[in-house]
Amino acid sequence: MCRILGSFAAGAGRPEPAQLAAVSARQRHGGPDEHQVLSGPGWSLGCDRLAVTDPCGGQQPYRLPHLPGILAVLNGEIYNHAELRRTLAARGHRFPDRCDGTVLPALYAEYGPAFAEHLDGMFAVALLDLRPSSTQLVLAVDDMGMKPLHLHHDPYDGSTRFASEIPALLAFEGVRISPREDALDTLLATRTSFSTHTALDGVDVLPPGATAVVRPGAAPVVRRRGPYRASPLGDTQDVLRREVRRLARAEVPVCAVTSGGLDSGLVTALAAEHARETDAPPLHTFHLTYRGRWPDSEAAHARAVARRARTVHHEVAVDPDELGSLLTRTVRHLGQPNADPITLSTYALFRAVRENGFTVALAGDGADELFGGYDRMRAALTAGPEWAGAYADALSAAPRLLREHLYTANYRAYIADTGSAADRIEQELRSAEAVGADRLTAMTAFETRWRLPAYHLRRLDHLSMAWAVEARLPFCQPSVVTHARSLPVAARTGKRALYGAGAELLPPSVLNRPKQPFTLPVAAMLAPGGPLLDLVRELLSPARLVLGGKIRADRAAKLLARHLERPSQHDALALWALAVHELWTEVVQGMRIPVGCAA
Repeated sequence: MCRILGSFAAGAGRPEPAQLAAVSARQRHGGPDEHQVLSGPGWSLGCDRLAVTDPCGGQQPYRLPHLPGILAVLNGEIYNHAELRRTLAARGHRFPDRCDGTVLPALYAEYGPAFAEHLDGMFAVALLDLRPSSTQLVLAVDDMGMKPLHLHHDPYDGSTRFASEIPALLAFEGVRISPREDALDTLLATRTSFSTHTALDGVDVLPPGATAVVRPGAAPVVRRRGPYRASPLGDTQDVLRREVRRLARAEVPVCAVTSGGLDSGLVTALAAEHARETDAPPLHTFHLTYRGRWPDSEAAHARAVARRARTVHHEVAVDPDELGSLLTRTVRHLGQPNADPITLSTYALFRAVRENGFTVALAGDGADELFGGYDRMRAALTAGPEWAGAYADALSAAPRLLREHLYTANYRAYIADTGSAADRIEQELRSAEAVGADRLTAMTAFETRWRLPAYHLRRLDHLSMAWAVEARLPFCQPSVVTHARSLPVAARTGKRALYGAGAELLPPSVLNRPKQPFTLPVAAMLAPGGPLLDLVRELLSPARLVLGGKIRADRAAKLLARHLERPSQHDALALWALAVHELWTEVVQGMRIPVGCAA
């Protein structure tokens, strides 16, 4: 697990070492163990390493003596690297260590840009082929988008630059960016940046399961690969058990995140079972809560899971007075706005994981998207012909009518003219249904292709790596994904297959409780006297909103007044999203490097 960076520009000189050091420094929190950047005329390739697999080996960029001119860097884990190493060794390749990424130059030498089709894992890979007859840069990410890769292509000089995190990418000289005009509407409509776009014009993210080939002076050519072929054998519990056991093996300390819900509970129970059966030390579990009395606490449910699984349980209690500083830090790490208050909880939780000595954490993300767990999915299955519009609205931080009410006349006209992300979501869902997909399949396809990587996985990656913790996700592994998609609709509705898998593993109090997301009680914390009220009020001051020109300050003030009079989750989330956007516009200015100046 690492942070990677690089650049590729035909006919350019060697990048300045100070500039590359600045790029590396901005994401070094995710790779504190080793730093290496190589460069030459028109190219650079670097890595900040978090040593997990073969900690004493695996120096990046990876190079093999018998393959001069091929360099590779890896962020993530390749779980089938031992199998690949045996196959490649039989073809004459030799490797200096047993690190997973060491196989990449040989794999590319055998298969070219199709090398990523053979990788089972979570990964973002950058590979430079500097051989005179085949000079190119190849970028690839895993099928689910667990490891993001951000890139910027300059059409004027033909250069391409990339980095694991947006703040690092912005430290490259010549990366010209500005906030996208539709970023606010996208945030309110979908709670985060959507599709291959980020909130910055000029910065894209490689889509899940994609490989990009960059030839000298040309723009990246991106294509979607076919999914990695997996053979899921057995029922849901069997498939998940195998993946949890595989991901629980590491050469560094491993723990689990336990929210108190079904998904993380299953992962916790199976990981604890694995620890007992292998005579390993008891599994440690982590749950985050907030000091004081707040609604919707899941602490008791998390304790019940830990007791049943016999783990060493850590209940991390954050002081609400710290939330303001946590918000600023999360916005900086993400590099773009995310309207889910869970970002603060995620950041604080992984801080505790790291402070307690753990480098790898197992988590339950991805289950709802694959197994139909969201309330909006169940509602859509019984809705009328307008289901797609209602589904899109359920994704929002502020429903369509509220968004249009808050916008200035000019911004409302702009969105009406260019279209909203919500419109594109609705159209995609309708198109899937029109060509014969059942509604649940249409929804899960959209969720796993676009929303899961953009909304959940990018957040999880950035905020775990902010503390140099590798988050591993059993539900996002190819065998579990293939198994879930093979189930009949009834088994995928309301996570029935997962409830069946957990019947013998989890306490009844967890199995019988209503669904509740792991998040921050934002409505209560924005109520009169709440710890976030002053911060949000400051960020939504009339002076700020008037300067932005997109939100009517008087209507934002009325929304806040309505919430203070009758606190509600819906109004609180809309206010929170507006505040996050305002803070992000301020923070991003500090991340930008003037053109022509080294960082």
